Amino acid sequence: MGRRLTLYILIGMVLGIVAGYVLHASLPADDPHLKQWTEYFRLLPDVFLKLIKMILAPLVFATIVTGIAGMGDSTALGRIGGKALGWFITASLVSLSLGLVLVNLFQPGVGVGLDTGQSVGDLEMGELTLRHFILEIFPASPLAAMAENNILQILVFSVFVGVGLTAIGEKGAPIVRGTEALSELMLQITGYVMRFAPFAVFGAIAAVIGTQGLGIIVTYGVLVSEFYLAMALLWVILFCAGGLFLGKRVVTLFRYIREPLLLSFSTASSEASLPKLFEQLDRFGVPRRVSGFILPLGYSFNLDGSMIYMTFASMFIAQAYGIHVPIMTQILMLLTLMVSSKGIAGVPRASLVVIAATLTQFGLPVEGIALLLGVDTFLDMGRSATNVVGNAVATAVITRSEGMLQPLTDPDAEVLHSPHHTVADGRRGLNIDPEQYEG
Repeated sequence: MGRRLTLYILIGMVLGIVAGYVLHASLPADDPHLKQWTEYFRLLPDVFLKLIKMILAPLVFATIVTGIAGMGDSTALGRIGGKALGWFITASLVSLSLGLVLVNLFQPGVGVGLDTGQSVGDLEMGELTLRHFILEIFPASPLAAMAENNILQILVFSVFVGVGLTAIGEKGAPIVRGTEALSELMLQITGYVMRFAPFAVFGAIAAVIGTQGLGIIVTYGVLVSEFYLAMALLWVILFCAGGLFLGKRVVTLFRYIREPLLLSFSTASSEASLPKLFEQLDRFGVPRRVSGFILPLGYSFNLDGSMIYMTFASMFIAQAYGIHVPIMTQILMLLTLMVSSKGIAGVPRASLVVIAATLTQFGLPVEGIALLLGVDTFLDMGRSATNVVGNAVATAVITRSEGMLQPLTDPDAEVLHSPHHTVADGRRGLNIDPEQYEG
């Protein structure tokens, strides 16, 4: 399975569609057994995502600390960080602008009738201000940040530790060796966790189709198909921009990140693919000292799929209510989304929260989000995969601009296996009583 993970994930997706369709067709919507079965199916991706979250904090911490300590140059660190933020801001503007152009061109919301009395659900509207954003960056406790898997706060703490270790030199060498070993250990555990991925994909797809049915895709087919076309165009733009720096090697990059893409798409979670993305970028030739710094930063600031979704969704709701939004107001909405989306760390259901806040600010009906909730899972699958593409291209390009890109290695190489059926048969290091052993 380790060498054919992509194939098994695809098989899991197909079987999930079939199982979900059979379940939806066999049981009526009000049957309690339907909810029970979908809960069983959801158990698989829920367990998988918990395993991923178990890995994330130690993996990100060890990777960043090891990378910065190995770099041994705080000036290079600042230069790489500056390039990364420049790329992230540019990519966000491109994503938002593309979404704005295409939603005006396609007008998927025109003619759609929305029930204004429909509930938007529990969005857990959190504080979304500049103060909240700044406070979210800095951890009050590194242990609390790790316990909550707050990637941005772990990043800040790890940078301090890495820079501090380079300053104290040989005295910090044992800690550096320890973080190197921890990083390798987390990657090894990632290999084990990824073997459960096809089952998680099966459960996630089956639960969605079982609850919503295939008809949900047809019902909102226009919105879903046009949104996916917009993301496909964004992929083309991202890979073309990457090609300016990477040349033909940008095509190879897609082959290397196919498994993280499928994971994020099928589980509707960008976070699910982060450990695997680290591994595949290693094989693509990106040193961990670069990817370990840029990827966690990108997961907080470079969510290209979420950017294009927020523009698309905001204008779709306005169109659905027949509200004309002047072009200057649309540009102001774009700039608002650009700024507010950078402050969503730690806010539940982040994209929907930002959309709701933007709609309220510009006097648009926030209850229109109720329509999006019906297909949010399908849209989330696409934007999660797009987030992976954006961060993978950004990391590879910045590595190339720094002259640090290394030769390619096998993208399907197997992970190390724990020894089994050894000569010692599990008794290594024990002083066994011969009489009992022989008996």
